[in-house]
Amino acid sequence: MKHKAKRLLMGVATLALFVTACAAPPKEKEPTVFYPAPPALPRVQFLASFTGAKDVEGPKSAFETFVTGEKESAKRLDKPYGVGIYEGKIYVCDTNQTVMVFDLNKMTYGPLEGAKGPGKLIQPINIGIDKDGTKYVTDPVRGQVVVFDRNDFYVKTIGSPGGWRPVDAIPYEGRLYVADIDNAVIKAFDIATGKMLKSFGQEGDETLDRPLNLAFDAEGYLYVSDAGRFQIIKFDRDGHFITTIGKVGTNVGHFQRPRGVAVDRSNRVYVVDAAYYNVQVFTKDGQNLLFFGEGGTKPGKLILPAQVVVDYENMKYFEKYADPGFLMEHLVIVTSQFGDRMVNVFAFGKEKGKQYPSDEELLKELKERLLRESGTKPAEGEKTNEPEKPTGVK
Repeated sequence: MKHKAKRLLMGVATLALFVTACAAPPKEKEPTVFYPAPPALPRVQFLASFTGAKDVEGPKSAFETFVTGEKESAKRLDKPYGVGIYEGKIYVCDTNQTVMVFDLNKMTYGPLEGAKGPGKLIQPINIGIDKDGTKYVTDPVRGQVVVFDRNDFYVKTIGSPGGWRPVDAIPYEGRLYVADIDNAVIKAFDIATGKMLKSFGQEGDETLDRPLNLAFDAEGYLYVSDAGRFQIIKFDRDGHFITTIGKVGTNVGHFQRPRGVAVDRSNRVYVVDAAYYNVQVFTKDGQNLLFFGEGGTKPGKLILPAQVVVDYENMKYFEKYADPGFLMEHLVIVTSQFGDRMVNVFAFGKEKGKQYPSDEELLKELKERLLRESGTKPAEGEKTNEPEKPTGVK
């Protein structure tokens, strides 16, 4: 018995040593990144990124991986696009998997609970989340919008397969507005009945081409990111055309590959450009205020960014990442489709104790600075200052 006990003790000690030796080193604190870069007053801080289970559950030791036989690559996002956040859960539409969930309360990562059986998703591309937690996932391959409740369980579908391709959906005052890329229209459904009420975007001269993403502002205006027109098209809730933001080009305020769009409570409009690897911020009238992000793999950089959302309700989960001297106003979450930083969380805010110009003063200051830097006078109504193109843009 003594020999058996001794062998057992030695085995336990060896196992403990093996686990300790194989455990991954603790994750280093990432550097603080602000946009614009100093000496300008900061407006955006990069906070954190999420790509897989290790970002919430912590890295597994080599021994744990050996015992479970689980590959680390199997527990991460593959090709994300849409993103949403509700009560501490980040929902990511992985177009090569399903909707994946980073639960910041339980510190877990896994598939959406209700995305099986009748709720099974084929190629989820975007997710819209209502105030009550109801989730609307657009699946262009399935040809429907799949609805899940606040607890992530399947509820119903909206729309019938065939004849359309829904790519984004956003609820607003009892209606669900859906971007149909095949027919180049926005379709409005009654959420309660699922009945289509109207479609718009093909009337008059200002017609849609390839509508991709949608967002409402605080006044009830709908912003449509149109990849075919290289613009953001603004409608009222009934589908009447209001104005456009941007155009194809290489200057600030122009687009090459516009994708996600979001609007904050001050009606600032955030637009992802997949070609420039950045997010441009506009006034509701289309004047460019600033842009943040750039191509690369380091903190705060983006690789083929896709979607952007603005959130005010979940800042408490990210306060630990904020610089002590930076006052967060809201979160801005941006997805990258490739790389090791696929869900990027930024904070929009101000440096404490500093006086910031209004948006109007900022526009005047920006125009004057661009004139000094370019040494030329821009054409009437033209925006200047070409953003630096990241390497590898095609």
